[in-house]
Amino acid sequence: MDDITALILDDHAAFRRGFARLDDAADTEQMRAIWEPLALHLEIHAEAEERLLYPHLLKKGGEDADDETLDAIKDHNKIRDAIDKAREQEIGSDEWWAAVWEARKENTEHLGEEEDEGLPDFRRHATPELRAELAAKWLLFYGEHPSGKGLTFHDKNPEKYVEQNS
Repeated sequence: MDDITALILDDHAAFRRGFARLDDAADTEQMRAIWEPLALHLEIHAEAEERLLYPHLLKKGGEDADDETLDAIKDHNKIRDAIDKAREQEIGSDEWWAAVWEARKENTEHLGEEEDEGLPDFRRHATPELRAELAAKWLLFYGEHPSGKGLTFHDKNPEKYVEQNS
């Protein structure tokens, strides 16, 4: 039986590997081949968490669930903003690397907070059945949106998000 938190951790590992691969990219062709799918995966992942995980964390989590969710939405916004900045730059340029580095830094911070706070909180308070149900929805979400099809990626107001999903 799948667990949404395990699927999220699988994505986290893929993000870390993707950024590490960028370190070894030899030319702009390789940079593009690594970055574009990585950036898209980061955006799809954030959208999936915002639709599936965080509404349930707000309802089932502990006393810190609101703060954990606020932080996560703010982090997602920062990651999306850095991805947008990178898209505006020539791949391989100093400006592009600066934007990619910003996305990497924000993502690394987000993963650590989520893995140390939000996911353990959710695991402590959500039933195994809910975690399995959300895992199935997670997989379906990715299947319904191959390459981000049908999704629009935009920043969300963190306070409004918490209010609407609590």
